[in-house]
Amino acid sequence: MSVITDLRNSRELLLNLTRRELKGKYKRTTLGQLWSLANPLAAMAIYTVVFAFIMRVEPDRGDPSGLDIFALWLLCALLPWTFFTNVVNGGMSSLVGNENLIKKVHFPRIALVLSTSLSYLVSWGIEMIVLLVALLIAGGNPLPWLPVAAFFMVLLALFATGIAMMLAIANVYFRDTQHFVGIIFQAWFYLTPVVYPVSLVAGESAKIGPIFGSVEILDLYLLNPMTDFAEAFRNLLYDNRWPDLSTTAVCVAWSVGVFLLGYQVFKRHEKGLAEAL
Repeated sequence: MSVITDLRNSRELLLNLTRRELKGKYKRTTLGQLWSLANPLAAMAIYTVVFAFIMRVEPDRGDPSGLDIFALWLLCALLPWTFFTNVVNGGMSSLVGNENLIKKVHFPRIALVLSTSLSYLVSWGIEMIVLLVALLIAGGNPLPWLPVAAFFMVLLALFATGIAMMLAIANVYFRDTQHFVGIIFQAWFYLTPVVYPVSLVAGESAKIGPIFGSVEILDLYLLNPMTDFAEAFRNLLYDNRWPDLSTTAVCVAWSVGVFLLGYQVFKRHEKGLAEAL
């Protein structure tokens, strides 16, 4: 069964599960959906104090927007990173968290992972609207780039969901998966240009020179797909310009490739999930 057929046959179930995720995420909280804004804003405030005022990280001005506000520069990559980690962590736990439902009712299990991704995509959309308003107030002009930004949002959602599907299966058979992923994400965050610019890595890489053959640290650093996603969103929202063609190509390749791989892995193990849980 193809991906499209799966989605078509389970669209009503997927919609209901997504609604359940959205309603249950902040159930019985005072702020409700506003927590989706409070958490990244709190992180932004902390990172701004540490990296802009203590460590004195100075990213380049927006080109050609001319923006020079560290907090907004930070948010343009922090919100995509937060969405990515939320989708992966949420999707990874979706099968184990719905053990009773899986054992009692027959339905496409993939809907559990996809509904988690869609619920976080809705929350991310709200966060991005707030960021767009802030950018407009600051003097930027991100509106013409919204369709392209939406395209990259879909690409990142596919990439994150593909990883989530593979980790969801791994977590069923090896419950330590979620703990390993937590450690990996800590390292991955600082290997991604969220709180510092790529130019900082490029400068240090040039000072050190080749580490073996003609390969430099920057070459290895750029293998990280989240680097391309972070740069793409900054180019569109903060700089107000097209991302490099190579950046776009890398994002498309990683997104489609990882999603299809994750789907194949998930479908291969889907029938045995009830027994494994």
